[in-house]
Amino acid sequence: MSATEMVMETIRSESRLVDVAMRDDLERLAPEVDGLLLEILQYCLFNGGKRIRPLLVVLAARICGRCGPEIYRLARAFEYLHAATLMHDDVIDDADTRRGKPAVHIRFGTVAAILTGDFLHARSMAIVGSLAGTESLNVFSGAAGKMVDGEFLQMRNAACFNLSEEDYQQAILGKTGNLISAACEVGALWAEAGNKERAALRDYGIYLGCAFQMIDDLLDYQGDRGKTGKKVGNDLAEGKMTLPLILTVQHADRQDRDRLQAIVGDETGRRQGLEEVCGLIAKYDGFTMTRTRAEQMGALALAQLDIFPDETCAQEKAVMQGLVNFVLKREK
Repeated sequence: MSATEMVMETIRSESRLVDVAMRDDLERLAPEVDGLLLEILQYCLFNGGKRIRPLLVVLAARICGRCGPEIYRLARAFEYLHAATLMHDDVIDDADTRRGKPAVHIRFGTVAAILTGDFLHARSMAIVGSLAGTESLNVFSGAAGKMVDGEFLQMRNAACFNLSEEDYQQAILGKTGNLISAACEVGALWAEAGNKERAALRDYGIYLGCAFQMIDDLLDYQGDRGKTGKKVGNDLAEGKMTLPLILTVQHADRQDRDRLQAIVGDETGRRQGLEEVCGLIAKYDGFTMTRTRAEQMGALALAQLDIFPDETCAQEKAVMQGLVNFVLKREK
């Protein structure tokens, strides 16, 4: 079995176990919650997805020497919070689809989508607090708060056509990197890992999350809707300053830079100018430079795993290394 095949098989097998844990939880909740809420939970939680965040909880615990079926009950909290943010994001972005199906607010209404996201947020906090303790809950809730702050920073960046790479990095760290990092750190905490191992896994998650978001930025321009399940150009339409655009403006001549600023500064221009903007990004190698930055983040993530000995952590280490390549090569 190749390294890629091993990673994919691990993702599939662990995803099934996370799904079992979530279904068990919903079965226990069924007598206590509204029927419509339960229907929406079934719809949003089992509508595809690779379960990367809960998988990282499991892998981080194992690479630190602890395993057991209860880890999946803890890991599902990260899928709950992730699903909650997706529902709220789709409402904010007015997105029609998620993973090729109608978004929750399209299928069930905006109010129901927001309330379901709120429920999952609360449920995820309760799970982490009860199973992993106060320190893990602080890490988890801190990541959730930073996600909101990252969204506000992205809003400010869009409002003033902010081309600062530093501000972009802070935004994606908040939006994506911190939750992925928290998944790794909480797994380490649950395994009672030492400070050195905990820090390495936390940093691995940060770099992996940043690489993930950079590839996401590329897919928003270059993705295949049949694979991503959503239309391309959403970030541009919303005026988001993502890395392909930032790098292109930095390298463009004055005429093309002014043209890009004119398109981004006009709502109609953003919605109708995707093809032209893609052409300009390609002209100045913005896509290539973005992929290079993502690969640099991936290399930094891989370096964090060096402290874990091959003799005792070979399988977990190989999967976590493979996950980096999976993120860099993903098409959806």
